[in-house]
Amino acid sequence: MPEDRFELLEKKYGGTEVKNAPKHMTLGRGGGPGSAMSANGKPKDMKKTVLRTLSYIGKEKKLMAIAVFFALANTVLSLIGTYRLKPIINEFIYYDPNEADVTPRLAALGTALIILTAIYLGSVLSHFLQQRIMLAVSQKTLKNLRKELYDKLQELPISYFDYNAAGDIMSRFTNDVDALGEMLNTTLIQIITGAVTLVGTVILMLATSLILGGITIVMSPLMVIASKQIIKKSRGAYQRQQKSLGMLNGFSEETISGQKVVKIFDHEDMSAEEFDYLNNKLLDAQIEAQFRSGLMGPVTHQLSNVTYAITACVGGILIITNNFDVGGLTVILNFTRHFNRPINEISMQMNTVFSALAGAERVFEVLDMPEEMDDPDPVIPEKLTGEVKLDDVSFGYIPGVPVLKHISLE
Repeated sequence: MPEDRFELLEKKYGGTEVKNAPKHMTLGRGGGPGSAMSANGKPKDMKKTVLRTLSYIGKEKKLMAIAVFFALANTVLSLIGTYRLKPIINEFIYYDPNEADVTPRLAALGTALIILTAIYLGSVLSHFLQQRIMLAVSQKTLKNLRKELYDKLQELPISYFDYNAAGDIMSRFTNDVDALGEMLNTTLIQIITGAVTLVGTVILMLATSLILGGITIVMSPLMVIASKQIIKKSRGAYQRQQKSLGMLNGFSEETISGQKVVKIFDHEDMSAEEFDYLNNKLLDAQIEAQFRSGLMGPVTHQLSNVTYAITACVGGILIITNNFDVGGLTVILNFTRHFNRPINEISMQMNTVFSALAGAERVFEVLDMPEEMDDPDPVIPEKLTGEVKLDDVSFGYIPGVPVLKHISLE
């Protein structure tokens, strides 16, 4: 397939800007008008997209507040449960050959274990309620967003549907909104609980041992730096993935709905070549996006393992040389996992975040489109004769991109 056909295909479906076009308008059927992506595929205003997404969640303030409450309860109970391991290990998990009656100690151990079990059961229940309520919040948010998007389509001018394929519009209703829903279902609440976990863990670690707690805190900037670099590379890749997906959807919908025309004009082979080109473009974008975001988990996980190993070694030395208790070391090591777990979980969810924000931008592009205006000076004919005549009519929605050229008919 000649090179110029590739360019025309991307121009038709890929959001290529047109010279002398009205503000926020592009010719592309895939990227859509007013595309928020620069030439390198990065979003122009990530902060604005995040804040606007949160504004939709804010419409469910009561349910969101309850979900956050249970998320905080789950996190706090989990931290308390971990901290209570210290007295259990120090006071009960040992053997004294001179102790004649171990019954009181076993009774006290049983009481401590019952309390610990109750704490963890409360944590599990809080987690269940948090997940259930957050699902309700996310689905109601998506329902309102889809309704607003559908109502907006009823107010857009015909020109919008001329330079945007139906498949790409449908992609915004389905793929982009679903990607946003996946983030709201899990990732948002993980960020909230992760922040509380980090703060609570730091406080309890430093209260247990300044030296061992300091090791974890000192190592944490390495994770932040590594995550920041990977996020920087992955963001643009996910923008290109969502754009390529919209292009493929637009082409597929248009080709399938016009299959009769394709067959009449013997266009099957050319259509297959064009589909292969767009399909391979989406393949490349998805591989790049998934690979870059997939690096986040292994990198942060290995850095957390290094932190764990260093903490364990230094803690062992402190037990031998500084009379540090075994229960304290056990709790510190558990807190090291607590501290690194939110970072690992959030990093593993970054592909969901990037897809969601890329999809949200595409949805907001439609919502920000200017609506069709009433003609301020309509022409009202004095007499109707039942005859329509076009005399040398040329017309186009975008300057320099004509739709009709010198059409005359009666």
